[in-house]
Amino acid sequence: MTEILVQDAISGGIAAGERVVDHPAWPELKKAVEEIRTWQSADGSIDLAAEGAPARGLVEETVERVVASVETLSPLVPHGVAYHRALIADLRKWARDGFGVPDFLDSLMEFHPAAQRVDGLQHLVLFPMYTQNGNPDRNLEAVVLRMVWPEWLSDLEATRYDNPLFCGITFEDFTAGYDTNSAVLFPETIAVREAPERFTWGGIFCDREAARFRKVTEAAVDILGIELPEDIAAMVEDQKRCEQAFVLWDMVHDRTHSHGDLPFDPFMIKQRQPFWMYGLEELRCDLTAFKEAVKLEAEGNAHGRDVQYAVLFDRMFRFPVTGDRNRNYDGLGGQLLFAYLHKHDVIRWTDNTLKIDWQRAPQITNQLCAEIEKLYRDGIDRPKLVHWFAAYDLVSTYLAPHPGSKWAKGPDALDLTQPPRKLVDDVLPDEFPLSMFYEALSKKLKGVIAATKGITAKSVAGSEQAAA
Repeated sequence: MTEILVQDAISGGIAAGERVVDHPAWPELKKAVEEIRTWQSADGSIDLAAEGAPARGLVEETVERVVASVETLSPLVPHGVAYHRALIADLRKWARDGFGVPDFLDSLMEFHPAAQRVDGLQHLVLFPMYTQNGNPDRNLEAVVLRMVWPEWLSDLEATRYDNPLFCGITFEDFTAGYDTNSAVLFPETIAVREAPERFTWGGIFCDREAARFRKVTEAAVDILGIELPEDIAAMVEDQKRCEQAFVLWDMVHDRTHSHGDLPFDPFMIKQRQPFWMYGLEELRCDLTAFKEAVKLEAEGNAHGRDVQYAVLFDRMFRFPVTGDRNRNYDGLGGQLLFAYLHKHDVIRWTDNTLKIDWQRAPQITNQLCAEIEKLYRDGIDRPKLVHWFAAYDLVSTYLAPHPGSKWAKGPDALDLTQPPRKLVDDVLPDEFPLSMFYEALSKKLKGVIAATKGITAKSVAGSEQAAA
């Protein structure tokens, strides 16, 4: 079925399945984009008057090289013709206007990958944008990707996890902004004159997530002496199986931001809150995916068990020791999950080995999910500051706060005449420091985690073949 759908989507005399990245125009496009990136400022503009700036004619010529490559490659992806036409118009408008802050709203409004979720369908994407957890500047980025939408996932989305905007995707190739830790393609990151009223898609690269998960988990299992059940050990060794676990996890996680008893804006975009609130929200979404995975496993869906251990291992081993300690809300969520399981005797660090009670892990993990859900349900009846303190109490029940924390001392230590958003200034950058266990684990894992920068399924396959 996938072969037929992909063949139907590709026409104009081009062989079914021909890859954009195999065409000679793709490396030409990459080369031109990389040249333009070196001239761009943080906001995406090119200051032609700056010392050492390129001549305007050279920049215009390079942009036209990009245009020519897009025109050549577009027939490989005919479902993207309207987008590519608007993209070329935006590129030329940027050049005519003197390469100021780029505005690619018109082409963004023509890009609708979620409208054709066909497994294996490729897209050629180019925008000025920052890459989340990657390049913070709005440089031009080009990326070739493929949709991940197997029939079983399509059925789940249609029958129980409705998420019409979600796109599971994998990398084919990319420019420098994605040679980073970024594993998402979001419209919010693109340079536009004004934000659209609503976005119609969001993409997550499950191949990068899976490859990174496998590398870090393999190292953690070895360092901690964990004895994995046979089926989970097989999953960690299987890139494709891990990708399928992550695309299901991501789909359920993504929709959970707008489902459940939510006492506040689920994405908290326009709110200033203590970072543990963001940590609890991300953990709630992950644990909801875990809870649903337990149900799926009970129904005989093999992906359900894989999702459970992808959530547990990624959250416990990678999240807490990734990034710096400045308001690291994802790290906090991982610490909380580990501490909760430890205090409920699901995991034990004894004899220099991490032992896991595989039978009780689902029950106790769901129990933590229920505690966070109760916090949210009760929150609608609380003032904001009271809700923040209730959340702090939940976290600090399992994680020791920093000894210098004002928040740990309670309301009497804070100036409550100030509005809640001002009291966020009293939150320490590292309000809940790493435990001794994680301090030691961080030293062992930081090199492995750093080495996953820019990782893809292809690079993992190459290293595994070399090792064999």
